[in-house]
Amino acid sequence: MDAKTDKPARPRQRLQPEEREQQIVAKAIEHFTRYGFAGSTRELAKELGVTQPLLYRYFESKEALIDRVYSEVFKWRRDWEKLIADRSVRLTERLYAFYLDYASVILREEWIRIFIFSGLTREGINTKYLDKLRNKIFLPVLAEVRAAFDIDEPSSEMELEAEVELIWSLHAAIFYLGVRKWVYGLPVPEDLRAGIEQKVDMFLHGAPAVMRKLRQARAAQQPAASKRMPTRKSHGAT
Repeated sequence: MDAKTDKPARPRQRLQPEEREQQIVAKAIEHFTRYGFAGSTRELAKELGVTQPLLYRYFESKEALIDRVYSEVFKWRRDWEKLIADRSVRLTERLYAFYLDYASVILREEWIRIFIFSGLTREGINTKYLDKLRNKIFLPVLAEVRAAFDIDEPSSEMELEAEVELIWSLHAAIFYLGVRKWVYGLPVPEDLRAGIEQKVDMFLHGAPAVMRKLRQARAAQQPAASKRMPTRKSHGAT
C-alpha cells in the first residue's frame, strides 16, 4: 500500500521486447559516448541497468550491440547524393544545403565522440563509413566542381588523390567544429549557418584554382617532343 494515499502501488510496467531493446540501445549510446568501448559485457550490463543474461537475450555479443549503436548513430540520408548531383541548382547553393544538413547530423555529441572512440580503439569500424563518404560525397562533389568550372578529368590516380585532399580540407573543417565543442569543450560560432557557408565559399574559391594548377603541372611535365606536331617535307620548287 502507498503510505500517503492508502492506494496500492502500481506494479512496474513491463516493457514490450522492442521497447526494451530500444531502451538498451539508447543507454548503450550514452555509455559509449561517455566512456568509449572499454569494459566487459558484465560491466556494460550493470552500467545499462540490466542483467547480463537480459543483455544477451537482445544482443548475442558486445560486438552486436556496438554494430547496432553504430547503425543508430551514423545515419545516412539518401537525399544527400541527389542534392549534390542536381545541376538545376547552382553548385554553391547545393553545397550550402548539403553541408548544413550534414552538419545537423554529425555535429552531435554522440556522433563526434563515438566516431573518435571507434577510430582509436576499434580498428576498421569506421572504414565502411569513410568509404561511403569518399564514394558518395567526395568524388561526386569533385565531379560537380569540374563540371561547373570546366576543368578536365584527372589523368592519373595521383592527380585524383590530390583533388580528394582538397575536399577533405572542407569536410574536416566542419567536422572539427564538433571536436571543438564535444571533445575540447571550446566554444563554436553561434551562427553555424554562416560559418559553414563561409567554409564552402573558401573551398569553391580555392579548389578550382588548385585543380587547374594540377593540370598545368601535368602539361609542363610532358616531353616537349610530344607537344610538337611532325613537320612535313616540302616537295615544291625552291
